[in-house]
Amino acid sequence: MSDKLERERAEVAESAAERRTKLLQVASGAVFLAIAAVVVLIVLNASSGGSGGDTDLEGGDEVAESLRGIPQRELLLGDPEAPVELVQFGDLQCPVCKGYAEEILPPIIEDQVRNGEVKIDFRNFAIIGEQSAPAGAAALAAGAQGRGWNFVELFYRNQGGENSGYADDAFLEAVAEGAGVRDLARWNRDRAKLTAKVEKTTQEAQNLGFEGTPSFAIRAPNTDGLKLLGTPESTSALEAALSEAS
Repeated sequence: MSDKLERERAEVAESAAERRTKLLQVASGAVFLAIAAVVVLIVLNASSGGSGGDTDLEGGDEVAESLRGIPQRELLLGDPEAPVELVQFGDLQCPVCKGYAEEILPPIIEDQVRNGEVKIDFRNFAIIGEQSAPAGAAALAAGAQGRGWNFVELFYRNQGGENSGYADDAFLEAVAEGAGVRDLARWNRDRAKLTAKVEKTTQEAQNLGFEGTPSFAIRAPNTDGLKLLGTPESTSALEAALSEAS
């Protein structure tokens, strides 16, 4: 066999080996991605399955401390005589509402609301799913015992996957208990009767032209009735609207 033929065969063998190596690398990558996808699905199913929410709640003490000393009446937070009223139409299952509760509204609550300049009226706008209305009624029932905003805030801190079935009776009762509702028997009786009020405020939001949650409006000395804000994107945007209206 000539040296030239031997070199050609060696080159062919080397090329084939390189192709096999590349194919193995691609296959290994595909297997890794497939395994990763399965792990993600398992985690998602575990965290947002339809078997009810986790009743071992987080954030109860922090919520209680953030609201301590601020007057509450039903789902109105702040001094009832405050000159500026910020109306929030929200759905307890709404993940964007959760973000507003945790990031956008706290500075306003700690400043203008605590100082008696602004009051915030949470009104249910139940549009996410079938558990939204019962959750809203549960918040109203907590409000009847002076713990409405504690319920709303604690619910958002422990919110599950959207429309995953987590907001069942056991979860709602755990939120009520964590929010400081003292008479759970009364709370259960009240929430069974308050779905109609949730439907009323949902219809109100729709009549105002709102299509998503959260949506905001202001009533103040410098507004002609209820001034619609839509969904301001930041705390500063909300603060500017409040300042302009006051």
